[in-house]
Amino acid sequence: MAAEEQDRAAAADVLRSLARHLNCLNEDNKSSRARALERIRRETVGDNALPSSELQEVFGGLLKPVLKCVSDPAEKCRETAIQIITDFIRAVPEPEQALPYLMPCLAQRLGGKEILEPAEELRFSMLELLCLVVEVCGRKLAPYLDDMIRILQRTITDPFPDAKRESCKCTIQFARCVPDHFHMQAESLVKPLMQTLSHQHSRVRVAATEATGAVIQYSTGKNVDDVLSHLAQRLFDDSPQVRKAVTAVVGDWLLHLQDRYSYFHKLIPLLLSSLSDDIPEIRNLAVELWGQIGAQWEKENEDDLKDKMDFLLSAPSRYPPGVERPPLGCRELVVRNLSKLMPALGRDAGDWLVQTRVKALQLLRVLLLHAEDHCTQHLQPLLTTLYRACADPEPAARTHCLESAELLGVFVNPEVYLSLLLAEVSSSSFSSCLWAPLMVLTAVLKGSSREALRPHLLQLGNTLAQPDVCQDSQQVRTHRLIQSLHYFCTKQCFHCSLPEKHTLLTCSIAEECVRCLCTVLGLSDVSDLYRQHMADLLHWLSDSQHCWTAHSVHKNLLNIIALQSGVCYVIFRPFNVFYKSLHPLHSHLFFSLSPYFSLCRCFGEYVGVFLQELLLPNLVWRAGRTSAAVRTSALSCLLALLQGGAISKEQVLSVEQKLIADLISTLEEDSQLSRLLASRSLHTLMTITAHCLSPEALNKIYPGTHTHIHIHHSTLIQHRYTLFIITTLSSCSSSSGSNYFWETLTLIFVALLFNSLSLSTDVLKVGSMTDSALLQQEVEAVRGKQRSAEYCDQLLEHIRSHIIN
Repeated sequence: MAAEEQDRAAAADVLRSLARHLNCLNEDNKSSRARALERIRRETVGDNALPSSELQEVFGGLLKPVLKCVSDPAEKCRETAIQIITDFIRAVPEPEQALPYLMPCLAQRLGGKEILEPAEELRFSMLELLCLVVEVCGRKLAPYLDDMIRILQRTITDPFPDAKRESCKCTIQFARCVPDHFHMQAESLVKPLMQTLSHQHSRVRVAATEATGAVIQYSTGKNVDDVLSHLAQRLFDDSPQVRKAVTAVVGDWLLHLQDRYSYFHKLIPLLLSSLSDDIPEIRNLAVELWGQIGAQWEKENEDDLKDKMDFLLSAPSRYPPGVERPPLGCRELVVRNLSKLMPALGRDAGDWLVQTRVKALQLLRVLLLHAEDHCTQHLQPLLTTLYRACADPEPAARTHCLESAELLGVFVNPEVYLSLLLAEVSSSSFSSCLWAPLMVLTAVLKGSSREALRPHLLQLGNTLAQPDVCQDSQQVRTHRLIQSLHYFCTKQCFHCSLPEKHTLLTCSIAEECVRCLCTVLGLSDVSDLYRQHMADLLHWLSDSQHCWTAHSVHKNLLNIIALQSGVCYVIFRPFNVFYKSLHPLHSHLFFSLSPYFSLCRCFGEYVGVFLQELLLPNLVWRAGRTSAAVRTSALSCLLALLQGGAISKEQVLSVEQKLIADLISTLEEDSQLSRLLASRSLHTLMTITAHCLSPEALNKIYPGTHTHIHIHHSTLIQHRYTLFIITTLSSCSSSSGSNYFWETLTLIFVALLFNSLSLSTDVLKVGSMTDSALLQQEVEAVRGKQRSAEYCDQLLEHIRSHIIN
């Protein structure tokens, strides 16, 4: 008691010594007021600070005049007054005694509709003072709840970033100090916090996130829905500190929120999204919090999980390597909330923002790892989401989608997912991305086990062999799917190789897959695989030949069959397919067959039928560009047939008259290519039958070709062709006599003599060996008509020397 009296006496002495300075606070001169405040601070809490017991009494006497200076017009005075109060609050043993005067003053300066304090730094200092008051007074601030909330509502949205951060810090401290009262006014802080949550400074966003966590934690819990969307957006924040704060806040709610069971399905996705964060620190924090949440839930629901805890099942055999299996409590939490998560996840997977779609598909993979075989009951919405994600233009989204699809193959029975996937592949109901089901099916097969899938291989092969599937333009997807199927095939899987052949025929990049299929079936060569299924493949083609058009893929399939299986084996097997095809398709078929005739010489009995019933009828002139193209193709095919040696001399002679007549008629074609092919075909035909053609045929060839050759071909080609005719006639003259070809030789000699003799001389010298007298007669007849007789004299000299010899 004596000590208290002594402290009061000492405090009274101090106050008397400060009376002059206190009087100066009422002066008009701001410098005098500032000096007075500075001396008060120095003599009380400055370097010569009083003992704390005396300070309590002094603070009571100085509080009102100093608080009055907090509203002083001079900024320096306000700053010093705030500093004095802060130092006293920190030093006195019972700071709560100042609250009845201090809180209304701070509420007036900071909590009005318009903030009265114009200086940013002073607002920040006042908020620091408020945080100190909350720290030292604690629960004794409960009567001033309204003032605190009013101040925080205004200062959380303060333009000064540091003031925002200090306000958020003060909010957290105040919520923890008065939890029994805070919930009554907590709702009023949600709106300003959400406005601050998107501030441009990352440190402000971190502070706002942490403050939001405290406000919701100590509130009635009714505002969780109001803040979830804002926190979800912060998961995409560029700052790792912000994402870490969100992870910590959500994890704390899942552990301590009073009504957390009602919000599990809304909070779990936010925390699990952090398991896929790019920053290891955030991932580790999420894993730690998620483990605690699962353990807590497992402990709280021990009775419901007793059987599962006593008989823990091991992980599936094809569980992803390197991935730690989540604890039982975590798995059960996801399983029990998955039905509520799937609709929202499907919407986010189709969001217009790339980041949202990628984050949603990352979350899907995490959910599947937790749900395991329980995802079977949600398979249809899962597949729908994956189909849409496969068509995403963002590569990262497609990657996560396929990873999730592979997990479906690990956890779901093949009979179940094939019933849905194959129906979707066949129906192609996803018109915007017809190939999406194929991509999903490929990924699902990668995750499946060989033993479980093997009974369904034939069903898979038959589905893929459907024209709408294997003839789609997205062949890369089909190719990858076949590659996946080969993993499951063995030598006992012969029954599914034919449907696979149907599919691979239509896939232009399937050579590697075909070789792999041969290896699986134990075949030495690709042609053996084709020959093994040749009858079925041709039957498959012939079934659809009535509906072939110029744009059908079947002609390409026929090319592949012929090329891969060996021409000699296949070329005439599909004769009915050629014969019954629509007329416009003949052009494509003839061009396709042309390269193969030069590779094979053993067509035997089929050649005659091929020539007479398919090839020669298409050399007959018909009006129209389509018919002209068919004739060009037929000529190409005929030339390949003759040059390749696929047709014998006897077979040519059997159709000699018809063939020569058709070839001569095609020399009148408008197409230069057709004329060239016809000329070469005649040349080759005469080469094959040089000593066997009848004189009638030889006499018909040159007169029939002479006009067209001179009209359409260069002089050099004319002379080469004429040289060949003369050589042919020379070879036949010994048996038939030159008189038999007199008219033809006369026509040839006259034509050559009236052309450039500089080029014709050598040809005529060869012709002199056939009938030198006839040539001498014709040369002498035209010698006087030539501009220069030099070449005629050379020819006459050559003829005389030939006669002498």
